[in-house]
Amino acid sequence: MAANGNGLANGSGTRGKPIKCKAAVAWSAGEPLVIEEVEVAPPGRLEVRVKVLFTSICHTDLSAWKGENPLQAKFPRILGHEAAGVVESVGEGVEDLAPGDHVVPIFTGECGECAYCESDKTNLCGTYRVNAFRSTMVTDNGTRFSAMDRSHVRQPLYHFLNTSTFAEYTVLDAACAVRIDPRAPLEKMSLLSCCISTGVGAAWNTANVSKGSTVAVFGLGAVGLAVAEGARLRGAARIIGVDINPDKLSKGKEMGVTDFINSNACDKPVHEVIREMTDGGVDYSFECTGINAVLREAFVSTHDGWGLTVVLGIHATPKMLPLHPMELFDGRRITGCVFGDFKGKSQLPPLVDRCMSGELKINFDGFITHKMPFSDINKAFQLLVEGKSLRCLLHL
Repeated sequence: MAANGNGLANGSGTRGKPIKCKAAVAWSAGEPLVIEEVEVAPPGRLEVRVKVLFTSICHTDLSAWKGENPLQAKFPRILGHEAAGVVESVGEGVEDLAPGDHVVPIFTGECGECAYCESDKTNLCGTYRVNAFRSTMVTDNGTRFSAMDRSHVRQPLYHFLNTSTFAEYTVLDAACAVRIDPRAPLEKMSLLSCCISTGVGAAWNTANVSKGSTVAVFGLGAVGLAVAEGARLRGAARIIGVDINPDKLSKGKEMGVTDFINSNACDKPVHEVIREMTDGGVDYSFECTGINAVLREAFVSTHDGWGLTVVLGIHATPKMLPLHPMELFDGRRITGCVFGDFKGKSQLPPLVDRCMSGELKINFDGFITHKMPFSDINKAFQLLVEGKSLRCLLHL
């Protein structure tokens, strides 16, 4: 796995000063993003400022841009949460990062000191865990971005998921920046910010998929395909992909999918089809759509007695679980998963090292379906809306 030299200077000329750069600003819900000149403040205490080199678009960005959950909508805002870059400067109290470090931003941080971070039972952090309602920095509830609005008045731009990577420079909590081997290619490592970590981790850490087992993945977007990739690497005997788009079959096979079900073409409920295919149901199912009816099918497609369903889709509020409590007495289990249950700062660097050594062969390239300049970000959004891309990599 070849590295990408970037030649970024150490930031000594800009350290402690505001930086003016380009960013894609969402001024309001559903309006095309606007490439604006923004001002990025120096990092505060326990923060780092990062030069973003690569970023891509996830359905979570798409949902936030549309304003699908009014309680989480906050504009104007800089979206984006999947990226890779280089530290430009660090704020007071930051000891584990330095200018020039190659980093991957993560939307759910790891301080390494709280009771949650010290527990081996969770990857959540007491302070820096993902919070879709937060739109400011943790330390002072302020923003580090500002821009001139259409009335030529400078106003703050809100943050998104601890990251805000649709900008040439961003400010992160140090707990949300993962230092990786500088030899690792940043364009590929950017996928560890979300889709690959979430999907592969769901198969490895959350479900602990076993060799020879059966798996069903509902929704073959980037996260669903990453689940399939994780199950393939674990030696699952059968990986059933479920989607309404038959074009997903070829990409699914590349990621290890052995069987494909077009749910729109079924003459019976999908769970009945899967039970017939697997003599009673799969060992593990993964719901990656955020649709309640699909979650129901995923749950009842697992084998009674031991089936496990992992919820990865982002579901709208106030939807509730589509199952009766008594159904759990049949031995099926259900759980959620955030960031693949990886502790980002402590567990992603060894993962990168294994990829660099060749020990672990994750198909990073298979997820990158398009590459574009940052200025074409609205075209990249449209590709995702139309279901024509998995990850469109934007280079800044």
